[in-house]
Amino acid sequence: MSQRGSPRNWGPPQPCSGASGSRRAGRPGCRRLVDGVRWRVRTGVPWRDPPVEYGPWQFGVRAVRRWQRRGVWARLLALLQARADASGLIFWEVSVDSTVCRAHQHAAGARRNGAP
Repeated sequence: MSQRGSPRNWGPPQPCSGASGSRRAGRPGCRRLVDGVRWRVRTGVPWRDPPVEYGPWQFGVRAVRRWQRRGVWARLLALLQARADASGLIFWEVSVDSTVCRAHQHAAGARRNGAP
């Protein structure tokens, strides 16, 4: 199985940020960029060590930072969460384990210096 996501996971191609058709030679497309980011996060390698199939590392770093500043990643997460929630794939339940919540000794009413 390849590192890239299968085409059925992607859906119809959508334009990336920027003008459509303005891709420069040697730059990877959006799918390659997202695949490269997914690969990097999954493996934990430094930005300078991606496989050649994901394009130049400099482009990946600049694009990720540019998308971060523009809020693309936050919008993408919100969109994916909304779609998954509409499909019933997300359960918004929060569980807090109170056994790990402890008060500091001063908050627990302990007296100082052994005073009664």
